Amino acid sequence: MSIVFAARMLTMVVFIVAGHQIGDFFAGSTPTPLAYRPWYALVLAAGALGLLLGPYVTLQPVQWLWRRIQTAPASVLTAGTLGLIAGLFVAVLLAWPLSMLPDPLGRWLPLAAAGVLGYTGMTVMVIRRQEMPEALATYLPLSLSGRAAPSGAALPIVVDTSCIIDGRIADIAATGFVQGTLVVPQFVLDELRHIADSAEAVRRIRGRRGLEMLNRLQREKLVTTEISDVDFDDVSEVDAKLVRLAKQLGGAIITNDYNLNRVAEFQGVKVLNVNELANAVKSVVLPGEELRVRVIQEGKEANQGVAFLEDGTMVVVDNGKRLVGNEVSVTVTRALQTAAGRMIFAAPRSDNAA
Repeated sequence: MSIVFAARMLTMVVFIVAGHQIGDFFAGSTPTPLAYRPWYALVLAAGALGLLLGPYVTLQPVQWLWRRIQTAPASVLTAGTLGLIAGLFVAVLLAWPLSMLPDPLGRWLPLAAAGVLGYTGMTVMVIRRQEMPEALATYLPLSLSGRAAPSGAALPIVVDTSCIIDGRIADIAATGFVQGTLVVPQFVLDELRHIADSAEAVRRIRGRRGLEMLNRLQREKLVTTEISDVDFDDVSEVDAKLVRLAKQLGGAIITNDYNLNRVAEFQGVKVLNVNELANAVKSVVLPGEELRVRVIQEGKEANQGVAFLEDGTMVVVDNGKRLVGNEVSVTVTRALQTAAGRMIFAAPRSDNAA
C-alpha cells in the first residue's frame, strides 16, 4: 500500500466522521429517520472529498514543512520552538476557564485558543529573534551563538571577510596571541563562497585563499573557531552585520579594513586591526643606525633610491639613484609612521662603491 493511498484513506475517514458530527448537530437532539436523510448525502460527499484531497491536505503540507525545516537557520527553528511552547503554555492556562463556557463555545474555544496562541508566539519569536539575546543578556550571563559573553571570559572575536582572505590571521593564531574564540558568521562564509565562485580570476583566487585559511585554522587547531548562524535580515551590508553581531556578542572584530575599523570604533565595538598589529611589531629603527639593504628602484624625488626591509618597510635612500641594483650600507636619518606603515629615510655611507 502506497503512502498516497494511505493518506487518501485516512483523510476520507476523518472527513466522514466530521460529516457525521455535523449531521448530528443539525439533526437535533431527537432526530427522526427523515431528519437524517439530507445528511446521508453530506457524509458520502465528505468521504469522497477526503478521498480526493487526501494527498493535498496531508502529504504536501508535510513535505513543504520538511523543506522549510531543512533550509531554515537554526536560530529561526529555536526561536519558533520557544515561541510555540510559550504560546501553548498560555493556552493551557486559559483552557479551564474557556471550557466552562456553554457549548459549543466551551468545546471549541480551548482548541482555537491553543492554535492562535501557539502560532502567535512562534511568529513573534521568529520575527524578534535578533533582539532576544540582547534582552536576555540583561538578566542572564550568556555565551556564544548569538549571545553576550560571560563577565571575565575571553572576548569572542568576529572575523571579517577581508581578514580571512588576507591570510595573516592564521599566522597570528599560530603564535598564540589570539585569546578567545574566533567567530565566523555564516554570512561571511556565504560571501567567501560567492567570491570563490566568481567568474573573475583574481576574485576567485582570493575567495579560495580565504576558504583555505579557514580550513587551516580548523585543521591545525590554531585557535578555537565557531560558525555562527546568527543573521540580520533587516541589514544588507556585511560590514553592518559584523558590527551588529559583535555588539550582540559583547566581543570584538578582527579586520584589516580601514573603513570597517572606523565604523566599528564609532559604534563602540573593539577592533583588532591586523595592519596595525603588523606595524606595531616591526623593529624600531633609530636615527644613526646602519642598515644593509638592496636598492631596487628609483624614488619619486630626484636622485632617490628605494629599498625594502624583510618585513616590507620602505627605505628611501637619498642620492641612491646611482645605487639601483646594488646592496649597500646606509645610515638611518629619520623614521616616519604613516597610515600606510613605517617609512625610513637613509643616506648611503661614504664607503659604498659608486
